[in-house]
Amino acid sequence: MNRRDLVLGVLAGAGLNGLGHAQSAWPAKPIRLVVPFAPGGSSEIIARSVAAEMQAALSQSVFVDNKPGGSGNIAMQDCLNAGDGHTIILGHIGTLAVNPFLFAKLPFDVNKDFKPVSLLAKVPSLYVVNPTVPAKNLKEFVAMAKASPGKLNYGSAGNGSAGHLAMEYLKSEAGLFMVHVPYRGTGPQMTDLLAGRLEAASVGAAAVMPFIKAGKLRCIATGSKERLPQLPDVGTVAEQGYPGFEMTQWYGLMAPASMADDQVGKLAAAAAKAVKSPAVQKRFDEEAVFGVGDTPAQFRAFIGTEQARWKKVVASAGIKVD
Repeated sequence: MNRRDLVLGVLAGAGLNGLGHAQSAWPAKPIRLVVPFAPGGSSEIIARSVAAEMQAALSQSVFVDNKPGGSGNIAMQDCLNAGDGHTIILGHIGTLAVNPFLFAKLPFDVNKDFKPVSLLAKVPSLYVVNPTVPAKNLKEFVAMAKASPGKLNYGSAGNGSAGHLAMEYLKSEAGLFMVHVPYRGTGPQMTDLLAGRLEAASVGAAAVMPFIKAGKLRCIATGSKERLPQLPDVGTVAEQGYPGFEMTQWYGLMAPASMADDQVGKLAAAAAKAVKSPAVQKRFDEEAVFGVGDTPAQFRAFIGTEQARWKKVVASAGIKVD
C-alpha cells in the first residue's frame, strides 16, 4: 500500500468511527414527550413519573408538553409535524384504538405514521359520583338514572377520551340515557365534578384515588376484572350485574414512523427500565396503576388486539363523538 492509499484509509476509518459515534450519541438534545390532555389526570401521573426515570438511561432530559383538545388528534398531529427526531407522544386507548373508528377521516394513520415504543401502564377505570348523589353503588345509580332519563350529567376529559368511552360502554350495557359533558382534560373535569356541577364520571384510578380516600368522591364501581386492593369494599361492574364487563385505560409511548428503529429500541429499553424502577413502582402502587414496560413488537400486537375489540364496541354501542 502506498502512502496515498494509507492516508485515505486512515481518513475513511476515522470518518466511519465518527459516524458510528454520532449515531450512538442519540438523543442529541432533550426529548419532548407530548401528552394529549391537560394536566391533572392519569396521563400526567404516568408521563411525568416515567419521563423522570428515563432521563438517566438516555443521558438527556425528557420533558412533558401537554397538548389537549381534539380527542387527542391535535397532539398526534403535533408530534408528526415536529420533524426534529426528538419528539414522541403518550398514546392511549382513545388515540390508538378508538379514534380510528370514531372519526370518519383522520389526517394521519395511527398504524402507518407512528411506531409503537412501549406499553407503559394499565389503569382501571373507576366509576365515581359526587357525594351529593344518593346512590351508594352501581345498582342504585342505574336505578336512579333510569328513573330520570337525561337528568344526570357525566363528564369526561374530552370526546373520545377513555372516560368518555368507559361511560358510553356502561350506558350501552345498562341501557342508560345520560348527558355527556366533554372537557379539555381530566383536571378541568375534576373541578366541576368535585364542585357538584357534574353528577358522575369514569376516571382512571390514579387521578381520583386521593379524592375517594378523602371522601370528596364516592366510587360506586370499578372497571377492573377483580376488586382493587385499594378499594376492597367497592364491587366491580361485572359483579354488580354486568358479567364480562371490563374497562381499563392504557398508556404507551409512540414515535413518528420516521424515527429510526435503533432509536425506537433505545427509547423502549429506557421506558421499560423506568417502569420497573423502585420510584415508579412505588408511585404506581399508590395510585392503583399497573406498570408494564414491554417491547415495540409486543406493544404493536397489543394495539392490534385493542383495535379489534374497540371497533366492535364502537359499532355495537353506537358511540359517537358529540
